[in-house]
Amino acid sequence: MTDLKIENINGGVIFSAKIVPGSSRTSISGVLNGMLKIKIIAAPEKGKANRSLVEFLAKQLGVKKNAISIISGQTSPIKQIRVLGVSTDALLKKLKK
Repeated sequence: MTDLKIENINGGVIFSAKIVPGSSRTSISGVLNGMLKIKIIAAPEKGKANRSLVEFLAKQLGVKKNAISIISGQTSPIKQIRVLGVSTDALLKKLKK
């Protein structure tokens, strides 16, 4: 996880993620080119995969869903994700679980 590129912002962090929708299970599968690789069960249609991603990250990180936002890449597998209320250290610890 140390290869994950994380940008600190006021009150939170921003990181990139490569999303693989339509997987057999929802899980974090490591870091790829500085991005967090996340497999999502939901299909990439009508925002289902994005909603599933936000719910999954909220549960993993112990934050409310409204603390997580996809700031770019709404229709792309590569997304910029902002998480408020989490530090870089806390993010890394919680993602390793």
